[in-house]
Amino acid sequence: MNHPLLHTIQSPADIRRLSRVELKQLSSELRDFLLHSVAETGGHLSSNLGTVELTVALHHVFNTPHDRLVWDVGHQTYPHKIVTGRRERMATLRQLGGLSGFPRRDESEYDTFGTAHSSTSISAALGMAVAAKLKGEERRSVAIIGDGAMTAGMAFEALNNGGVSQANMLVVLNDNDMSISPPVGALNRYLARLMSGKFYAAAREGAKQVLKNAPPLFELARRFEEHAKGMVVPGTIFEEFGFNYVGPIDGHDLDSLIPTLENLRDRPGPQFLHVVTKKGYGYQLAEADPVKYHAASGKFDPAEGFPKAKPSKPTFTAIFGQWLCDMAEKDKRLIGITPAMREGSGMVEFEKRFPDRYHDVGIAEQHAVTFAAGLACEGLKPVVAIYSTFLQRAYDQLLHDVAIQNLPVVFALDRAGLVGGDGATHAGAYDIAFLRCVPNMSVLAPADERECRQLLTTAFEQDHPVAVRYPRGAGAGVAIDPELTSLPWGKGEVRRRGERIAILAFGTLLYPALAAGEALGATVANMRYVKPLDADLVAELARTHDAIVTVEEGCVMGGAGSAVLEALQAARLEIPVLQLGLPDVFVEHGDPAKLLAACGLDAAGIEQSILKRFGARPALVRPVAGQRV
Repeated sequence: MNHPLLHTIQSPADIRRLSRVELKQLSSELRDFLLHSVAETGGHLSSNLGTVELTVALHHVFNTPHDRLVWDVGHQTYPHKIVTGRRERMATLRQLGGLSGFPRRDESEYDTFGTAHSSTSISAALGMAVAAKLKGEERRSVAIIGDGAMTAGMAFEALNNGGVSQANMLVVLNDNDMSISPPVGALNRYLARLMSGKFYAAAREGAKQVLKNAPPLFELARRFEEHAKGMVVPGTIFEEFGFNYVGPIDGHDLDSLIPTLENLRDRPGPQFLHVVTKKGYGYQLAEADPVKYHAASGKFDPAEGFPKAKPSKPTFTAIFGQWLCDMAEKDKRLIGITPAMREGSGMVEFEKRFPDRYHDVGIAEQHAVTFAAGLACEGLKPVVAIYSTFLQRAYDQLLHDVAIQNLPVVFALDRAGLVGGDGATHAGAYDIAFLRCVPNMSVLAPADERECRQLLTTAFEQDHPVAVRYPRGAGAGVAIDPELTSLPWGKGEVRRRGERIAILAFGTLLYPALAAGEALGATVANMRYVKPLDADLVAELARTHDAIVTVEEGCVMGGAGSAVLEALQAARLEIPVLQLGLPDVFVEHGDPAKLLAACGLDAAGIEQSILKRFGARPALVRPVAGQRV
C-alpha cells in the first residue's frame, strides 16, 4: 500500500492542518505503515495498532511539543514516533544504534519523558503541569495511561495528588480490555461531548452556586449527578479524586475523539478522559489474539501472521515454568505470584493446572512482594516470578517485609543481564549488587538449563529468602534432569583445571569463560552462588594461581567480583584480580550477542581482557601466590 498522505507528515504541525476526512485517511495509512514496519524489524505490535487514532487525535488537538504528551510504559508509541519525524528511521527500531522501542528524551523533543516501566505518566505529567503553572506558561500536559497500568498504586498516588493541585492536566485512560467497559456507541459519544463541553460545565458550576444557599438541595443534586454519571460511566472514583471525568468514548472514532479532546483542552484544572480501544485494531490476526501479537520477535509476513515457532532449545523461562508445575505437584504449599507477567514469566501452564495457587496481582510489584511475605508468615512457600528490572520497584518491600523478617520467599528473576531490543530500561544489570548487600538474602546464578532447575529446587528448600537469577532466552543446551534434585548449598565447582589464571564465572557466562580458559590454559570455576559465596573455593584458587578473573553479566560495581574481593580481603589473601562485567553505563538496545561482545563478555572479549591485563603469563606482584598478608 502506498502512503501518499503519511509521507507529507514531517511533524505534528502537518497533522494540525488536515481536515477530518484527511485525518481518517492518515490513520489508515499510518496503521498500514506500522504493520509492515514491525513486520520487518520486530517489536511491539498489537498495543501500537490500538493507539493509531488516539495518537493522530492528540497531535491534531494539542500543540506538541509545546504541550506535553507523556506516554505510559511507551510500548504503544510507534505511531507517535512515525509522525514526529522518525518515520525513515523505523527500519532501525530496537537495533544497535537505532531507534528505541520506548520514548526517550534524548531521541526527540516530542518524547517529553523517558518511559518503559509502568504507571509513571500521571506523576510526570503532573510535575510538568505544576512547573508550567509556577513559570507562568500556558501549556497543557497530557498523560496517556493504559488500564493495566492503572492497577499500580503509583498511578493512584498521582491521581490523589493531581486532583487537589488544580493543575491544567489531562489524563487519558486508554482502556483496551473490552470486558472492563461495554461497547460504546452514539449515546456515549453524545454524553461525552455534553459532559466535556462548556455548557455542561457552566450549568453545573452555576447550579452549585445557587444550591449552596440551600444545603439539602445541594447535597441532593450532588448525589443525583454522581448517581446519573455512575449509571452511564464508571467515573465516580475519578471524580472523587478531583478530576472531571468524561467517557467512555470510542478511541478509534476520530469524530468522537477530536471534539472531546478540544473541549477538554480548553477546560482548566484536572481532566480525565476514558477512551476504549482494541489491541491489534485493524489487523484481524492481532485483534483475534492480542496476547500472541503483543510483540513480534522478528520478521513476519503480515498476510500470513507470525510463523510457527520452530523447535529449539528450551528457554530459561520455560524451564522455570516446568519446574514451578513440578514443584507445585510435589509440595502443596507452593504459591505462584506474578505482577502481570503470566506469559513473560512462563506461568501459563501453572495457572491452568493450579488456578487456586496462581495469583496475578497486576502491575503492582510492591504488593506482590509483601503479599508473598504474608503468605510465608502463614507457612506457605511463595514463589515470586518477576523480571529483574521490575524487582527494583519493590526494593523496600523486599528488604523491609521479607528480609528483615527472614521469610522463605523465592524470587525467580527472569531477564537477568542484558535483554536485547528492550534496552537499558529492561536490563537486569543491578540485581546482584542490590540483593547481595541485604542480610538474610541469598543470590544464586545458574550456568545452564540443568543447573537452573537444580538451583530453583535448592532455593525452594531453604527457610530464608533466596533469589535465583537467569537470563532471557535459551542457554547452552545442556540436558535437563527431570528430577527435583538440589545442589550443595553455597558450593561452587571447578570445571576446568589449568594454571596461573583462575577465572571465576557467575551464571551463564561460564561457557564463554570456559572457551577463554581453553585458549589461555586457565582454570575455570562455576561459582553458582553469589551469596553465600564459596569463600573456601576462592581461597583455594587464590593460593594456587597468580591471578583471579571474575566474570558476571551484571554491573561490576558492587557485583559478584566485588564479593570475591571482599572474601580475599577477609582471608588476608593478596592476589591481582580482574573484574569483568557490565560497565558503569546504561547499556543500550541491540542484539544481545553484539551487546555482550561490545562489553567484552564473549569468549574473545574475556580472553583479550585477560591478555591485556596480565599478558600471556601474568607477572607475580607478590613473593608467593595467594600469600596471607
